[in-house]
Amino acid sequence: MDRQQMSLAMCSRQRYNEWIFRDVPSDITIAVNGGTFALHKFPLVSRCGKIRKLVAEHRDSDISTIELLNLPGGAESFELAAKFCYGINFEITSSNVAHLICASDYLEMNEEYSKDNLGSRSEEYLNSIVCKSLEMSVEVLQQCEALLPLADELKIVSRCIEAVASTACAEQIASSFSRLEYSSSGRLHMSRQANKCDASDWWIEDLSSLRVDLYQRVITAMRCRGVRPESIGVSLMNYAHKQLTKRLKLEPDMGSTAASHERTVVETVVGLLPVEKPAVPINFLFGLLRSAATLDCSIACRVDLERRIGSQLDMATLDDLLIPSFRITGDTMFDVDTVHRILVIFSQQEDSEEEDDMDDDNVSGLELDSPTRSPSQTALFKVAKLVDNYLAEIAPDANLKLGKFMVIAEALPAHARTVHDGLYRAADVYLKAHPALSESDRKRLCKLIDFQKLSQEAGAHAAQNERLPLQSIVQVLYIEQVRLRNALCCSYPDDHDNPKTPAALLAHHQSSWRISSGALRSAAMSPRDNYASLRRENQELKLELARLRMRLNDLEKEHVCMKRDMAKSSSSRKFMGSFSKKVAKLSFFGHSSSQGSSSPSKNSHRTSSKVIDRTCASIE
Repeated sequence: MDRQQMSLAMCSRQRYNEWIFRDVPSDITIAVNGGTFALHKFPLVSRCGKIRKLVAEHRDSDISTIELLNLPGGAESFELAAKFCYGINFEITSSNVAHLICASDYLEMNEEYSKDNLGSRSEEYLNSIVCKSLEMSVEVLQQCEALLPLADELKIVSRCIEAVASTACAEQIASSFSRLEYSSSGRLHMSRQANKCDASDWWIEDLSSLRVDLYQRVITAMRCRGVRPESIGVSLMNYAHKQLTKRLKLEPDMGSTAASHERTVVETVVGLLPVEKPAVPINFLFGLLRSAATLDCSIACRVDLERRIGSQLDMATLDDLLIPSFRITGDTMFDVDTVHRILVIFSQQEDSEEEDDMDDDNVSGLELDSPTRSPSQTALFKVAKLVDNYLAEIAPDANLKLGKFMVIAEALPAHARTVHDGLYRAADVYLKAHPALSESDRKRLCKLIDFQKLSQEAGAHAAQNERLPLQSIVQVLYIEQVRLRNALCCSYPDDHDNPKTPAALLAHHQSSWRISSGALRSAAMSPRDNYASLRRENQELKLELARLRMRLNDLEKEHVCMKRDMAKSSSSRKFMGSFSKKVAKLSFFGHSSSQGSSSPSKNSHRTSSKVIDRTCASIE
């Protein structure tokens, strides 16, 4: 007998010496799990069927010692049962009722051997007292952890679980009724706070002390009873916080009992998560995903978490996506593969939602407006911005391969990004952190960026970025020139009134010829000279635009003066003299050859056409 058994035997001997009949010598000794009790046969056999059978079997040999192996509850439970046999009163409580029911079943203390025996007394207390209280039912469940599987066979566990679920559901219903209120129109409706966890969910803290298998059964019963998903979600979060003591700790003894327990907790909590999206916040799901990766949980568990996260990825933050890589080999700092799978799930969800919307449109025969898909588009834009920030965060990792970087950037559809500034910034960070990248890889990376979707600031930065391939820089400069040329055309009012005039067509032809000739000229020059030439042309185009705007302002002023003079003139001679003076003032567009005996109308028409042609030429 070891030291623990000896101390247990001494304690039990001291306890039963206080109530045993010392004036009558004992005639039988009961040994229970290291403890011994010197008792009397008559009170025991009168109520205990098991001891009566053992004594009857050894009547001829006059048995004096009986050893009870594996008695539920050990010496403490037998002491209470022996007191009951001796008629000594004691209190049945929630802390000992489960032990008494199991011990009475083991000792066969039922109605067959004595009326109103220990078994029936304990059962009555469990049904009438314990099952009416949620707190006491949880306490009995805690006591049943050491009495399994007998406590389950006697239906102690199932009755307490049903009591907990029913009481929690009833309290939430009562709380919901208390939150009913009348609106301004006189209608009865539920307050918004009724869907949130309130004081009626005090049981959440009590359930966090249960063993994982019993907790799973309780939550399952609550879901069947109709307890709110938000309350179940808060309970799962609280339980995981209490149980996962070694979460995200990389230790060599991950195969220990503690790690196995935490693995079971994570897999159980994931299996109990409500299907409703707002039931648990997304950062809790990411925390479970990190724990699942650390504890090497099952693939089904991680796939379920990734699916749940992907369905509400627009609610995530950058810190959520930065999942550390738990591989020992020289891999990336962050788990890029997991993030890619989540993005694929999100993209597939977007595609399926669009297909469902199209099917609904076809069935109804009506065309729905774009606002019906606005929440999906909003989520897509949020995720695109989140992915760009994530790419910029992981880009400095020296072990991050270009293929993994590109597969993250290409996980979302093309219409997800209206502006490519974030993607350009991430690509620039990657180029800066990987200077040894080959020219072909640089071109592959830059193909991800639509330079037409860059803002003015990002385009100016890209035009001077020496880390970009020359082809990308030329493309940026070309796009900027096209934007300036379009701005020039839009600022000239004649292009709006008559976009297909001969002067406009000629200007377009000259601009096309200049672009083609510039391309041929750039092919013959060195890259450095080509870059300098393009920058000079860009600056010249900007100056030309400014000069044209000044000229247009002067022309508008002179046109106003011409109208005023025409209104004041009373004779054709005065009008022609004034008109010739105004034409002379417009000679800064070019020298007009208006000599000859042509009529004033023809001369005026010829001068106006020359002004238009020279204005178009100056744009070029």
